[in-house]
Amino acid sequence: MPEKDSQKTENVMVAEKIRNVKTFVPRVDIYETKDSIFLIADMPGVDENTVDVELEKNILTITGKVEDGMLKNHTLIFSEYEVGDYERSFTLSDEIDREKINATVKQGVLRLELPKAEKIKPKKIAIKAA
Repeated sequence: MPEKDSQKTENVMVAEKIRNVKTFVPRVDIYETKDSIFLIADMPGVDENTVDVELEKNILTITGKVEDGMLKNHTLIFSEYEVGDYERSFTLSDEIDREKINATVKQGVLRLELPKAEKIKPKKIAIKAA
């Protein structure tokens, strides 16, 4: 139970938020290759219309809105999970080529590719005989 509680913030109040719902911090896996960094975020219930990725200055923010899923004219008697929105931010370094960031979402999993800037990629130096 303590891990579940550490993953949510209730009723986040920000000037532009008008929804009074729980907001969860999505779990993210981060992978790196020589050319890119990948963020894989679990955001069940979101799709391409309800997830946003914004980059302002060096802050990359992902947000997702999820409808409560309650059935009309029904009373919930038991639930094993909570429904709410998602929000998480990351600070990017100058290593990322901001113009080439790519985002896709499929079945509630957001995948971001953050290509490394050319100046950061490792280069092999050719050696010539003297």
